[in-house]
Amino acid sequence: MNITGTLQRALLATLLAAEGIPVSVDSLVAELWGDSPPPHWENALQAHISRLRRRINAVAGDRPTRLIVEHSGYRLQTEEGTVDAKVFMRKLDNARLLGATDPRTAADALRDALSLWRGKAFGLVTHGSLCRTVAQRYETARVVALETLFDLELRSGRHTDIIPMLSELVEAPTLNERFCEQLMIALYRSGQQARALSSYLRMRDRLDDELGVEPTITLRNLFNAILNHHPALRLGADHAVLRA
Repeated sequence: MNITGTLQRALLATLLAAEGIPVSVDSLVAELWGDSPPPHWENALQAHISRLRRRINAVAGDRPTRLIVEHSGYRLQTEEGTVDAKVFMRKLDNARLLGATDPRTAADALRDALSLWRGKAFGLVTHGSLCRTVAQRYETARVVALETLFDLELRSGRHTDIIPMLSELVEAPTLNERFCEQLMIALYRSGQQARALSSYLRMRDRLDDELGVEPTITLRNLFNAILNHHPALRLGADHAVLRA
């Protein structure tokens, strides 16, 4: 469904962020306009609600997707499986459970879940604390999904497959030492010890330059483990023991 207009997108994002819980009028006003609602905001809000309801009804057809008014506010009722965020969270939970017994299948399931992402949560919507809070929760879950995926791929022996994606993530503006750990192991198992050590040194320098801190003890121990060819780094070994 293509929703145009900043406030219309913010209204839809707010109702989706509530995940089926009614959103009060006061909360909607705060999400759309913050502390500076327009004159006659009641009429403006009703107009946006009516416009969004017509758009939803036009595309929903016979599906049970409705914008419902309740005594406590407005609620967006959606059909099971139609909201990507909910589908992603459910697939993430299922894959993490499956990973204990079948890491390869769990990794494939996580790749399927991550394919639902097409940019940042809620796109360009920046209004309101509710949207920002829920968007951050989804973004955090995405990072957890990626970290879990790479651990599963390492356990499955598919270390070479994850090197390109991990290399890109390690160089991203957001510093993530967990991705660096996984990249170092993947590189070592691919016969690239020198590059694995270089990845550590690059992360160490960035942490110092950007945050003024040292790498975690886990990352430092991994660096030493690679220097000394620790048995846990071998293909088929449990690299998780290096995080203890």
